Amino acid sequence: MNCKTAALFILLLFPVFAFALPDPPGQTAPGEKPVNEAYLFAHMMHGDYGELYYSVSTDGLNWELLNDGKRVYEPYHGHADICKGRDGRYYIVGNESDPSPDINFWVSDNLIDWEFYSRLDPNLEETPNYEKAMQRIGAPKLYYDKPSQQYLLTWHTPHRGVDPSLPEPYWASQRTLYLLSEDLKEFDSPPRRLFNSWDMATIDTIVRRINGRYYAIIKDERYPTLDWPTGKTIRICSSKSMLGPYSKPSEPISPNFREAPTLIPSPDGTAWYLYYEQYPGVSYGLSVADSMDGPWHQISGYTDHKNWDKYSLPEKVRHGCMITITKSQYNRLVRHFGK
Repeated sequence: MNCKTAALFILLLFPVFAFALPDPPGQTAPGEKPVNEAYLFAHMMHGDYGELYYSVSTDGLNWELLNDGKRVYEPYHGHADICKGRDGRYYIVGNESDPSPDINFWVSDNLIDWEFYSRLDPNLEETPNYEKAMQRIGAPKLYYDKPSQQYLLTWHTPHRGVDPSLPEPYWASQRTLYLLSEDLKEFDSPPRRLFNSWDMATIDTIVRRINGRYYAIIKDERYPTLDWPTGKTIRICSSKSMLGPYSKPSEPISPNFREAPTLIPSPDGTAWYLYYEQYPGVSYGLSVADSMDGPWHQISGYTDHKNWDKYSLPEKVRHGCMITITKSQYNRLVRHFGK
């Protein structure tokens, strides 16, 4: 039997599913201390929209649901987004629903015990260059910017003149608005549009400062067509300033019909893990790059083949945020809530 025949014989005996594929970049070698020790995923669940659940991970790839799959804080409602503030405490933002007039904030020292902190009622009709803003607030997000020592609050708001019962005109009218605050009690006013250098429907915008540059990770909220093939995908733009002007959005990082992006650094700090939901509650996708400017590639998951799936999340997890935590914080969360 020659070499080629032998190789073919082995492949027939052991199908491709029997061979392990390369692991995603960014993992630590055995015995190596990680730069990022653990992660918390604060999210909602399919069938319990807007409520707060926790999952945790030590590698940023494999996640375990806490608290026996029950809510971790009953008063909270919203699309969970957590940031660590200037005082070292954690703040989470939410709202009751898009038509609700208010945005709410809670604060915690330990990510376990939350207490109500403040409430904001933005007057959206005062937004400059957006006189037709509808009084609706979608998925508020929160970021603390160390250089300016300010909190950036973003959310999406549609135009007046579109019928909310007609999904695509309504969602195509969404624009990202923002407010700034030094303490999450007093906010500059009025709200403003974040992206003024280009006009496109955007939702679920998060902002991060990485290596001295600001990156806005957005969902392109136009419906995908041959005329607009990037619709319903995750895209990235960047700027020297937190408030822009931002660059033209990148090519899609995700397939179509993905939303709720959330970003974490890998355990060894050399790669970025960008997760996004395939809605409504179908699965999560993961794209990886060693630079925010790309190139990005998608990691295999949800195939039900152990050797192909390189990340895993609990069933029915939906829209939320991932943050880095220490191993001692991870241990406290596991002790308190239980896996």
